[in-house]
Amino acid sequence: MNKIKIAVIGGSGYTGGELIRLLLFHPLADLRQVTSQSNPGKFVFHIHPNLRKISTLKFCTPDELESCDLLFLCLPHGESMRQIDRYLTIAPRIIDLSADFRLKDKNDYNRWYHSDHTHPELLQQFIYGIPELHREEIKKSNLVSSAGCNATATILGLFPLFKSGLIEPTSTVVEVKVGSSEAGNKSSDASHHPVRSGCVRSFMPTQHRHVAEIIQELSFGQKIHVHFSATAIDMVRGVLATCHVFLKNKLSDKDVWQLYRQAYADEPFIRLVKDREGIYRYPEPKLVAGSNYCDIGFELDTQSNRLVIISAIDNLMKGAAGQAVQDFNLMFGFEETLGLQFPGLHPV
Repeated sequence: MNKIKIAVIGGSGYTGGELIRLLLFHPLADLRQVTSQSNPGKFVFHIHPNLRKISTLKFCTPDELESCDLLFLCLPHGESMRQIDRYLTIAPRIIDLSADFRLKDKNDYNRWYHSDHTHPELLQQFIYGIPELHREEIKKSNLVSSAGCNATATILGLFPLFKSGLIEPTSTVVEVKVGSSEAGNKSSDASHHPVRSGCVRSFMPTQHRHVAEIIQELSFGQKIHVHFSATAIDMVRGVLATCHVFLKNKLSDKDVWQLYRQAYADEPFIRLVKDREGIYRYPEPKLVAGSNYCDIGFELDTQSNRLVIISAIDNLMKGAAGQAVQDFNLMFGFEETLGLQFPGLHPV
């Protein structure tokens, strides 16, 4: 089988580095070019030192891009939409890892990103890139928009419940704890080590942009509210979403287990976690670091109608680069798990 000629646009960040790592070891990926506005001519391993002796690729400028089969866009939000016309002339298929084409309603970009969308005509053409929700559409599409990391953890955790209509639609409360890599590789006052180390910092108690994706994907034709907060903790990789929902009718542990098993039994990257004893009874980000897995667990509150869903992902993998490679595999008809079998490390 011929390898797919690929270029990565904006490969100097953490997400770009993870994507390069995955593609270099993917048996059917031929990574030809990686662009960087700030590092043209430098070896990729100078910016991503874990790739020493793995590749001799050098960063090129965007103007040096050549035609290929697939482009991965790892650009700051707003850049993909501004340059999409050019990218469509370079490759027939595109996977965008920014937020520029995730939302179907152009008005949502005004509300959540405070700017007009420059190419609203393309919003319906881009398929939202969570394979567990849109596998068949991704297989048929040339344009995919990879989902946000916090949105991915939340949506995968709550999808079976919203789809089944078993919970109150306006009472969902979600709190995510995130690692520092979610903020990217640009230093700031907030990332300065004496300030960042040891912190538990609420940085977006309301109005997080990923809420727009969560509402879009979980509404199922009804009006829903998701009360979402984000907290930065002393961790590099990972998202832990703790989701509180309220059941319309009483359910047993067995009922909830059955619901999630039916929804995710055939999903290669969903692991249901509910050990009865020990320290690994619930999902935790450390156990999925470096992997494309999403671990999901739950606990019923026996004193009320509250059900707590807990989900964990690596924000750079299932929340970004790993999800994008999973989409790549689906778009080209490859085995969905190809290049993504790494289970993570323990201990780490």
